[in-house]
Amino acid sequence: MALGVARVTLLSVTVLGTMCNNVVNVPLRSIAADLDASLSAAVLCVSAFVLALAIAMPVTGWLGDRFGQKRTLVLALVLMLVAQSLAALAPNLTVLVVLRGVQGLACSAIPPMVMGLLGAFHPDRRIEMMSAWAAANGVGQAVGPPTGGVISDAFGWRTIFVVLAVACLLVLVCTWLFVPAVPRRESPFDVRGAVLLTGGVGLVLVAATTLSQRTESAWVPALEAVAGLALGLGYVAVSRGRAQAMIPLWVLRESRFLRSTTAAFGQMFCLGTVLVALPLYFTGPLGLSRAAAGVLFFTLPAVMVLAAPVVSRLSRRHGPRLVLRSGLVILVAGTLATGLVASLGTGTTTAVLLTVMMLVLGIGMAAVQTPAAAGASSSPAGGYGAALGLFSMMRFSGSAIAAAWVALVYSADAMPVLFGGCAVLAGLGLAASYLGPDPPPMPGVLIRTPDPG
Repeated sequence: MALGVARVTLLSVTVLGTMCNNVVNVPLRSIAADLDASLSAAVLCVSAFVLALAIAMPVTGWLGDRFGQKRTLVLALVLMLVAQSLAALAPNLTVLVVLRGVQGLACSAIPPMVMGLLGAFHPDRRIEMMSAWAAANGVGQAVGPPTGGVISDAFGWRTIFVVLAVACLLVLVCTWLFVPAVPRRESPFDVRGAVLLTGGVGLVLVAATTLSQRTESAWVPALEAVAGLALGLGYVAVSRGRAQAMIPLWVLRESRFLRSTTAAFGQMFCLGTVLVALPLYFTGPLGLSRAAAGVLFFTLPAVMVLAAPVVSRLSRRHGPRLVLRSGLVILVAGTLATGLVASLGTGTTTAVLLTVMMLVLGIGMAAVQTPAAAGASSSPAGGYGAALGLFSMMRFSGSAIAAAWVALVYSADAMPVLFGGCAVLAGLGLAASYLGPDPPPMPGVLIRTPDPG
């Protein structure tokens, strides 16, 4: 009973974290108009959150190892509560973007802490726990856009952050009272590794965001990207052969972790593009209200929630790797079709067909999300909080680059190109699923000859 309450609490935290990420997507036009900013600049409210979220995840994963996962999660929720409260009072876009970055920093602790705690509470039910975690993500993705649209239409976009602050306070109290602590894992802080890894990923993501704003010469984001890649290679160099590295390189070489991480990156790039581009398309060329767009957009994440238990059963019966590949195939075909549908015109038929495509994409995303999370958490790397942080970092790096991609490419006439990029990334994830030797069976897979992801 006690673990059941703890599980519900952790899944509620996951719902909140996902909502905090996407709740401003629908009212972006309203935020831009109210703060006298361009739409591409307002997209920074999305980019700043996912940038901070992605960059900090390996470090927050290590903090969970070192100081305890429950304590780290509680402190993250306190920071989130403060940042949400201040965002409601933001006087201009710059302050709002900074506070969205702080919210992303706080949220960076949620995925690795929740995944780690769920795995510690239920070590023999990992696929089921990751299915529940994926469903909670889907709930947040379902509730966030319509919540943002309805609240913004009724009370103004600032009220969104007031509601989120109240929700933060509730889950903070429940986490403190009902989630038991698990033993800490002694892990010395690898200062060089932390600086090189987070700095490298951060510079690459900043380069993508800088390029999307079209305000600098092309050589500026190019230099940022090259510097980021150099720092990443530096991490590999200083961590080779070191058992005390923040994330030992040997734990990352297992095929299941690499496949899962690559697939999750492609899936989140597709999801991030859909979450930003389609609300803009609904409230722009299609002329829908923010509330109507939010409700219509509910279909994609709702399907992800409903599909999660089905994906769990299929993974147990046929192997998560086959399910993951099927999901990536659906995403390749579905994103190409979405781009073509959006180019048909701006009538009711287009709105209906896009809604159908969101149903298809929701099935594909659900079929990738659960097997990828289960594969990463069940691999040797899954025993390291920093490695789970790296997995989550790569997932949300997909979202960050997707937001930059939308800011760079989005227009009513460029939807085939926009979603064609999604198909390319999903296709790369599909190709990566065939690389390397097959790992040993995952716990809980009941088929006679499993083919794990």
